[in-house]
Amino acid sequence: MIDRVLEFRGINREHLGMYFEELGGRLVSDSFPFVYEAEGWKAEILSEDELAFTKTFVVNAVHIRFAAESTEALNQLIKNYRYKTTRVGG
Repeated sequence: MIDRVLEFRGINREHLGMYFEELGGRLVSDSFPFVYEAEGWKAEILSEDELAFTKTFVVNAVHIRFAAESTEALNQLIKNYRYKTTRVGG
């Protein structure tokens, strides 16, 4: 399998897991790393940290490993996942 690790900031870890379920993944572990599996791909929520930019501005940072059987499948998984994590300011 081909894999890639990405970092997502400012999104609740539980929501990040829910997005994998919406893409057809099934949770197979209940602690770090949280593993989601589906036909042709696997994802692991590896860790969650807090980043402090100032004393009052703190956001979470979640590291996720995406893995798929081919480069094309991996790119499509990441594209679909990024669509779910897109936040538009206003």
